[in-house]
Amino acid sequence: MPVAKNVNVLTPEQYLENELTSEVRHEYVNGYVYAMSGASPNHGRISANINRRFGNHLDNTPCEPFSSDMRLKTPTGQYRYPDVLVTCDNDFIDNGYVTQTPTIIIEILSRTTRKTDERAKQLEYINIPTLKEYVMIEQDFIDIRVLRKRDDWRTSHYYITEDIHFESIDLTLTVADIYYRVKNQDMAEFLQSQ
Repeated sequence: MPVAKNVNVLTPEQYLENELTSEVRHEYVNGYVYAMSGASPNHGRISANINRRFGNHLDNTPCEPFSSDMRLKTPTGQYRYPDVLVTCDNDFIDNGYVTQTPTIIIEILSRTTRKTDERAKQLEYINIPTLKEYVMIEQDFIDIRVLRKRDDWRTSHYYITEDIHFESIDLTLTVADIYYRVKNQDMAEFLQSQ
């Protein structure tokens, strides 16, 4: 996780007020704010692939996907910016900038975020009452991990030739769809084999 922006502990109210005018997004963890770093091209490709396919699938339903600009308040009082989340209600708080009711959360892993996504965020996310699936996607190689509430949050891994059924929104995608245009060694080998 990046270094905290300030050394003063903020209240949630101070954080939310500052975030409204900030040019940089920050996560709020235990009273401290952490600037969100820029995303790599592969991160952006994966996020766009998921958001586009989720959005098309969820047209004319009460559910809608949001990219990393939608803030999530966890049961522990932290504020996070998941890479993609889907919520199936309009129960937004804090002037419509925050949700507490995701049904699925996607985080795209990198060397700098992996530890936080696999540990701290995972513990926070699986305690959200409405959450049914937590998905972690590697960008530097092909591996998608899906944790499902109905499986007691056990991890299932998916690789390039497999399909993933996102039960929370009743959508099946191929791993190749998710990694479309991603540039890493695994994808290069897969495309060469086609």
